[in-house]
Amino acid sequence: MNTVEIMAPAGSWESLIAALKAGANSVYFGVGKLDMRALTSTAFTIENLQEVAELVHQYRAKAYLTLNAVIFNAEIPEVHKTVAAAQKAGIDGIIASDLAVITAARNSGIPIHLSTQANITNVEAVQFYSSFTDVMVLARELTLDQIREIRRQIDERNIRGPSGKPVRLEAFVHGAVCMAYSGKCYLSLHLMGSSANRGACLQSCRRTYILKDRETDQEIEVDNGYLMSAADLKTIGFVDQIIEAGIEVLKIEGRARSAEYVDTVVRCYREAVDAVSDGTYSRERIADWDRCLAAVFNRGFWDGHYLGQKMAVWADSYGSKSEWTKEFVGTCVNYYPRAQVAEIELRTGHIAQGNRILISGPTTGVVYLEANEIRVNDIMVPEARKGDICTLSCQERVREGDKVYLWKRRNS
Repeated sequence: MNTVEIMAPAGSWESLIAALKAGANSVYFGVGKLDMRALTSTAFTIENLQEVAELVHQYRAKAYLTLNAVIFNAEIPEVHKTVAAAQKAGIDGIIASDLAVITAARNSGIPIHLSTQANITNVEAVQFYSSFTDVMVLARELTLDQIREIRRQIDERNIRGPSGKPVRLEAFVHGAVCMAYSGKCYLSLHLMGSSANRGACLQSCRRTYILKDRETDQEIEVDNGYLMSAADLKTIGFVDQIIEAGIEVLKIEGRARSAEYVDTVVRCYREAVDAVSDGTYSRERIADWDRCLAAVFNRGFWDGHYLGQKMAVWADSYGSKSEWTKEFVGTCVNYYPRAQVAEIELRTGHIAQGNRILISGPTTGVVYLEANEIRVNDIMVPEARKGDICTLSCQERVREGDKVYLWKRRNS
């Protein structure tokens, strides 16, 4: 039986559903300002906790709440309020690094996932934190050899968490990478007065900069203009080695990214982990997953530090290098389950036969379909234009209000 857990990001209701449908074993999300994605991941509130937990449990998955920002003294009452609400709602665990949150969670009986912000890089740190938590996210800068040695010593020392079970190790396998050590960045605070460690990163590192000599006033624009913007992590080509090294929880980054990103990445890693388990993991399948992952948001890819690389690979352009992009065209106004037909009102642009369509909504997640048969007023047409209400064959249920996009190759 495959015991490797795939943990997916949920920054919106659409992403939450997409992750669950794609096969995630767990999802992580935040509420309020005590979350490292407080600026960009705002879909959920403390009032939603029970609803999220119940939905996730319907898919036999686990719901983890991120309370991983730096906590100040005045915020401790809010920590206790949030932890109490999470415990009452049935949240399965809290991701944290601040001892105020860890203590509150432990006192409430909620399992703790130690965040990467704790910078776990050695077995002594694992031994110390094992009195608080069963699961620890290792620092992103470790190599596979270092991870193997930590795992070996955990087993040798028989280090167990509060549950009495051996400590499990968690690691990031895909998504954005911060230039700072395990995400402890101060650049946004220094340049723009908005702290990344307080969930308010303004991504100063993703900009271009010019170097200036103070004595001569000579300016130099670096050839790679994005010398602080790391490319995205991608490990699907050696995820078998990550599992072999002792990582039991594979964490995908991306709470600020779209539902189609979550859907694609989770599906690829779900398939990859299952392939490792059943012996079908191969170069050919890796090539297929690579093509799928390149289709959604990315800043280019690198292997991280797992295989021994010391320096990050820097992005060579701003924004996404994805091969595909979406263009809003309208909304779903009805769905007929017997006929398996979606009715769509086109508000902009047009849909032509053969187009790839993406439909996304808070209870739908992500649905892709081909516009093979387009009907307007029950008459088949080669295309539907702005203002038309058209119908498309759609085997998976969509809902009124879902957004409809044209899914197309960039610059096509």
